[in-house]
Amino acid sequence: MKRATLALVSTLALTSALTACSGGEDQPSAAPTTPKAKQITPAQRLEKAIVTKDDLPGYNVSEPEAQYAFAKSADEVTVDKSGCAPLAHAMNQLPLGEPQADITRSAGAGYGKESTYITLASYEPAAEAESLLAGLAKAVPECGGGFTAKAGKNTTAYDSVTAEKGTASGAVAFRSTMTFRGVTHTLHTEAVRDGDVLAVYFSVNGFAIADSKRPSDAKMSANVVKAQNSKLAK
Repeated sequence: MKRATLALVSTLALTSALTACSGGEDQPSAAPTTPKAKQITPAQRLEKAIVTKDDLPGYNVSEPEAQYAFAKSADEVTVDKSGCAPLAHAMNQLPLGEPQADITRSAGAGYGKESTYITLASYEPAAEAESLLAGLAKAVPECGGGFTAKAGKNTTAYDSVTAEKGTASGAVAFRSTMTFRGVTHTLHTEAVRDGDVLAVYFSVNGFAIADSKRPSDAKMSANVVKAQNSKLAK
């Protein structure tokens, strides 16, 4: 288990040059210009909005290591049931649809415990975020019997998908199960919209899956969801 050279002009020298050319007559001064405020990009906005260690005391917040990613982009992912693609993306830290920008962080609760992956994605117009959230909700009952996702050499078979109550108001939440080496693991996913931003949370116990000896049920961390949603709302 993806960025001036300032030219300094002497006011005195400029004034002298203008006076010489005009025969000493006073000339109206040019209206002062105010530099335009630097526009913040969607990527920069998400960078400021994503939680950090300071927002989550006791958690290890970091950028996931690329080599362990199921896929580098949503384009690499195929599913045996086309309607289940949004679920596969949400459970593999891939943004839904085609956002302006996206960012992912992992919040670990400690060795041997579950981790919650947070993926923020911004959209233009904001209605696109609302539509994608509705599409995710629609996919949950359609994929209740499970589905298989593939990306390159990676394959994950989800045995079941079931809607559940999220930790945040208005969230689309579901649990899914998968079997690895004969052991069943339960994963939890939750998605919340804040304006033009979708926040997708995915909780998994990677330690238990790697151990292959004990089942796991990676409950969604209400602390992580609350901290991130609160920061988005500011």
